[in-house]
Amino acid sequence: MNEFRNREVMNGLLKAIHKKTRSLSPPIQLMEVCGTHTMTIHRFGLKNLLEEAGIHMLSGPGCPVCITPDAYHEAALQLVTEREGMILATFGDMTRVPTGKGSLQKVVPSAGSSVRVVYSPEESLELAREFPENEVVFFGVGFETTIPSIVLTAAAAASEGLTNYSVLSALWIIPPPLRAICQADDTRIQGFLYPGHVSAIIGLEPYRFIAEEHGLPGAVTGFEPVDILLSVSSICDQKLAGKPDVTNTYTRVVRPDGNPRARRLMDEHLELKDARWRGLGRIPASGLRFREHLAPFDAEKRFDLNVDREGEDLPGCRCGDVLKGKITPPECPLYGETCRPDAPYGPCMVSFEGACLAYYKYKTRI
Repeated sequence: MNEFRNREVMNGLLKAIHKKTRSLSPPIQLMEVCGTHTMTIHRFGLKNLLEEAGIHMLSGPGCPVCITPDAYHEAALQLVTEREGMILATFGDMTRVPTGKGSLQKVVPSAGSSVRVVYSPEESLELAREFPENEVVFFGVGFETTIPSIVLTAAAAASEGLTNYSVLSALWIIPPPLRAICQADDTRIQGFLYPGHVSAIIGLEPYRFIAEEHGLPGAVTGFEPVDILLSVSSICDQKLAGKPDVTNTYTRVVRPDGNPRARRLMDEHLELKDARWRGLGRIPASGLRFREHLAPFDAEKRFDLNVDREGEDLPGCRCGDVLKGKITPPECPLYGETCRPDAPYGPCMVSFEGACLAYYKYKTRI
C-alpha cells in the first residue's frame, strides 16, 4: 500500500485541492461518514493539512458503537444481571460504553452468567454449541458491512436447531441518517466522503438522492491517505462544475452495484424498521430486524426487552452532536478532562472508530 501513502503524491493532491478551493469560497465543510476514515484522517495528519488547503472535515454517524443508543446497552446489562446462566457475547468496544446503569465491562453478573468478548459472530455460535445448558446472546452491532455475517450466524443456529442461541441485534443502514443530516435546518455539510466498506455491499445508487435531491456532491473512498485526498479532490471538481454526483475513487474494491449476493442474503432474512440513533433520534426505515422465520432467535422478543425507547446520554456528553457533525470533539466541555480514553464518558471516546478518540489519540487541533 506504499503508493497510497506516498508523501509526494499526497503533497501534490493537497496543492491541487488548495488551488480548487480558492474558487470555492473556503472553508468547504465535508463530512467523512465512516469512523475508519476519521482514524485515517487524523493518523496521517490530514485534518490539519486539509484545513490549510481550504477543507474543513467533520465526522459523521459511521461508528456503530457510537450511534447505538444506551437503551440497547442497558438491555444487555439487564440480561446478565437479572438472569442466571446467561452468556452475553459481544465485541470488545461494546463492553466499555458507559451508561447511567454502568457498563458491561464493570457489571456484576448474576450467578452463572458472564460477559464474553468475541471477535466474530461465529464465535458466539461456538459458545452456544459448547454450553448447551446456557442461554447465549450475541449483542450484535453493525452496518451493512458486518450485517451479512450476523445474519448467517442466526441462520446457522436455525438450521442446527440451537434453541439456546439468540441475537440482540443493533443493525443499522447508512443512507437514512445521511438523509436526516441533509434535511436538518442547521446542517453545515457541503459534501460527503462515503464509506468504502459499506459501499462494497450497497454500491453507489443508495447515495444518489443526496446529489439529486439536496445538490450535495460525494465520493466513495478507501482507507489510505491518498484515497481520502482523491475523494476530496473529486468533490471539489463536482462543486466547480456545478454537477453534484456520486463518484467512486475506491474502484479496486467497490463496484457500482456493490455485492448483490450479500444484499440478497439480507433481504431474505431481514426487514426494515424505524430505529433510534444516538444524536439523530428516531429515523424511519433506518434499522433492520429478523423476518418472522428467524424471530425465535431475536433476543429482543425472546426476553421481552425494551430497546425502542427514548434514551439519554450521560449529563454533559455531546457525542450526539459530534455524530451529526454539529461540533468537533474538542468543543465538548468534557473532552480531555472528564472524558479520556482511560476513563471514557461517552461512546465516541470508547470506539476505535470514534471521533473523540481519534482527536485525542493524535492530538488534533481544532
